[in-house]
Amino acid sequence: MRILLGILGALVLTVVAGLLYVYAQIRFDAYGIIDYKPKLTTQIFDRHGKLVANLFDGEHRLYVPYEAIPPRVVEALVAIEDTSFFEHGGINVEAIFRAAIKDIQAMKLVEGASTITQQLVKNVVLTRDKTFQRKLNEVVLAFKVESELTKEEILERYLNHVYFGHGYYGIKTAAQGYFNKELSELTLKEIAILVGLPKAPSAYDPTRNLDLALGRANQVLSRMNTLGWVSEEEYITSLNELPLVYDETLTKNRAPYVVDEVIKQASIYLEDLRHGGYELHLTIDLALQEAGHQALNREKIAILERNPEADEALLNGALIAMENGSGEVLALVGGVDYGQSHFNRATQSSRQPGSSFKPFIYQHALDAGYSPLTLIPDISRVYSDKETEDDWKPRNYGENFDGLVTLKEALVRSRNLATINLLSALGLDVVHRDLTRAGFERLPQDLTIALGSFGISPLAYAQLYSAFSNAGEMVSPLIIKKIKDRFGNSQTFQASKKRFTSPEQSFLMVDILKEAVEQGTGKRAQVSGLEIAGKTGTTNNNVDAWFCGFSPEIEVLVWFGNDDNTPMNKSETGGRSASTAFADFMKEYLALYPQTRRAFVRPNGVESAVIGGKEEYYTTTSPLPRPSQGSNGAQEGGLIF
Repeated sequence: MRILLGILGALVLTVVAGLLYVYAQIRFDAYGIIDYKPKLTTQIFDRHGKLVANLFDGEHRLYVPYEAIPPRVVEALVAIEDTSFFEHGGINVEAIFRAAIKDIQAMKLVEGASTITQQLVKNVVLTRDKTFQRKLNEVVLAFKVESELTKEEILERYLNHVYFGHGYYGIKTAAQGYFNKELSELTLKEIAILVGLPKAPSAYDPTRNLDLALGRANQVLSRMNTLGWVSEEEYITSLNELPLVYDETLTKNRAPYVVDEVIKQASIYLEDLRHGGYELHLTIDLALQEAGHQALNREKIAILERNPEADEALLNGALIAMENGSGEVLALVGGVDYGQSHFNRATQSSRQPGSSFKPFIYQHALDAGYSPLTLIPDISRVYSDKETEDDWKPRNYGENFDGLVTLKEALVRSRNLATINLLSALGLDVVHRDLTRAGFERLPQDLTIALGSFGISPLAYAQLYSAFSNAGEMVSPLIIKKIKDRFGNSQTFQASKKRFTSPEQSFLMVDILKEAVEQGTGKRAQVSGLEIAGKTGTTNNNVDAWFCGFSPEIEVLVWFGNDDNTPMNKSETGGRSASTAFADFMKEYLALYPQTRRAFVRPNGVESAVIGGKEEYYTTTSPLPRPSQGSNGAQEGGLIF
């Protein structure tokens, strides 16, 4: 007897020593569970809280705290996976003995008998290899985890970590992915489908094998019914339910051009953008983003129908829409088809703005004391370059010239010669200096800038153009409104602003650009019931076509052209293609937001007088010329060359 007891004692000591040895080797692995810090998906939302996209690195996981997990989810999980979960200390001894007998009979591991705690250990820090060593490690770590964490903390980690198939990690991710629902919105049948998935995620994926997923869910329901955790009536109802299952991409990217720009901007602040579990709240309006995309696509189709010889693969467009006062970007469309080209023409391209740039020169003239009725010469001149000895003889669109015209008429009709003569009179060096200070970059220091002979992206141009739409104050485009981390801390952003001209001087330009839409080159940009101001732009050989316009509340820039800078057809001008797309977008905007302000408001300091039967505006800086009538209905006392 003593010998037997000695043998048993030695065996116990050996087992204890072995367990202590194993524990010493792997104890630190438990802290991967205890101090749980998983990779979490960052989500991007539009201004109305609609999901724009998911960003993740490897594992798409949305975290949910235990308090937000419905009790029915816990009941269903415990029922099918580990009924005695709340009673055991990490392992189920009875189940282990039962499984051990089967393993011995088969001479290999065939049944795991794993508790939820053991499954958590296996998923987080161990491999899935079916070996006795791995099983021993699992048991030891399960005891360690149970000694450090509460049952609720274990369940929280389990439900957030395990794989639910289809690329979904964590039950919140799976609920949103498969059913487009939050956990609190799930039916009992949907819960049963989800908790049944971890056993065989690929086999039970309802987007691939719905019958198998439903069969597994019914097993979960049956177990709950047997335990008395659901009533017979609820059990029968759930058995007959057929949930709607969605099969969507993991990113759910609804605005890829926007998302690319957001990643670029957010990466400045967040090193762990793709796995830090942030919420990025944007200024973007998904409905208007779609409206912009559709407007570009419809006009591209129209261009191709007008020009069958055009290259469909090269022809493209871009659209930027932003609020006048806040700079909040409502839509950013970088091309007609992201699937064909990821190049973001709204932010990355550098295209010549053509005549759409002219208002900046005319605003400079107004601020220098010119009035909308000042006369300027629309005549042809030859400009010689002393260094190259080359001559430059600019022309008007249409090859004609009109002699003396008012400043207002020259811009409304987009007269090239009048603009060049005006720039020359103002002083190229002075205008170049002031526009560079205002924010323009790489402006050529010659008279060709009057025709917009420099490159700029639509997004950068939108900021500069806000000088007209925002009462003389440039506002930087704002896309990311708020960044919120997983702990609830948030950082908000606002656009920066820079004064370009006074509100009253800016209004003089607004009135001119309004007439450019009503009677000038931008007629196709008109929208019934909404005042629109704006300017067309078409570069040499119809390489670029622009319309830069605004209503009392939002500004929209549209560009069309070929990606390789080859000419479009001569019929494709800013006044045709870009203006039409602008109007198309603005009509949808008006339908979505009929409460928008419809008319421009004249600021204090702007006076008016009826001249030639028409109301004309002026300020103390830009007074009207002398009363006697001059040519073209203008007044004398204007610019004389």
